[in-house]
Amino acid sequence: MRTVTLSYPMPPETAAEWAQPQVAALGQFDGLHRGHASVITSAVALARRQGVPAAVMTFHPHPKDVMGKGDYDGYLTPPKDKQELLSGMGVDILYIIDFNEQLSRVSPQDFVSIMLLPLQIITAVVGFDFRFGYLGEGDSDMLRELGLGAMSVETVPPFLLDGEKVSSSGIRKSLQSGDLALANSWFGRCYHLRGIVGHGEKRGRTIGFPTANLQLEDRYVIPAKGVYAVKVFFKEEVLYGVMNVGVKPTFHDGMVAPSFEVHLFDFAADIYGQELKVELEGFIRPERKFESIDALISQISKDAETAKALLGYPS
Repeated sequence: MRTVTLSYPMPPETAAEWAQPQVAALGQFDGLHRGHASVITSAVALARRQGVPAAVMTFHPHPKDVMGKGDYDGYLTPPKDKQELLSGMGVDILYIIDFNEQLSRVSPQDFVSIMLLPLQIITAVVGFDFRFGYLGEGDSDMLRELGLGAMSVETVPPFLLDGEKVSSSGIRKSLQSGDLALANSWFGRCYHLRGIVGHGEKRGRTIGFPTANLQLEDRYVIPAKGVYAVKVFFKEEVLYGVMNVGVKPTFHDGMVAPSFEVHLFDFAADIYGQELKVELEGFIRPERKFESIDALISQISKDAETAKALLGYPS
């Protein structure tokens, strides 16, 4: 998959370089959940039938982040993760448009004439609730009209699970309330965090549970404070463990920023400075304050056994 960064207005030489008949899925696609996947797989399938490249066109940063509106509080799928997932879905070209205040004021007409038609997009595939242009004035019908017969539009219906529409906002709420099972079901995969192992307080090793302090690489949506069973990807290895997300109230008062401490089962290598991808497989319990260190150690032991059972890891 080739990744192309675009800016508005798109220079003629950029359009000339990438112009070719192609099918493109358009949208923010933060989350790349099962609803988004239905749009993208529809675009890929249509492109294969027509014998042209399959593209995805999205934006970064998130428009809500730039405009300071709504309840936006981080990415479900930051750009690096988005690229990895889209590549696995058969996408040939990923266009990432630099979203800024100038672009937020562009009319639907100018967006189509300057950013879409010059690339020779022959079919745009969008979700049922797709909006674009200044104040969200444009919808799929307007997109079709502005295509001027050169660009057709396919609209994908909502993706429903148990009668509910799968949405990024619903996933955010589920993650933040501790309903990891629902979030993962709507994702169609396990939610993950990615980061670099840094130096923490090194308290875990003194109580028999050494941990890797994960320093997040991007502004992820933070899941509910608590303990999780996790699968960890380190280079070519797949490891298993338990992760605490929180402020460690047994040791701290008034700490606000959460830490991400991963205890890996049967693993003792030095991984400082290394990247880990941590998949959240199951929510074990909320974070709480313990009356003593011994009570904390006892609970951590129980959490580890619970995680092993959830992960199918031998005790």
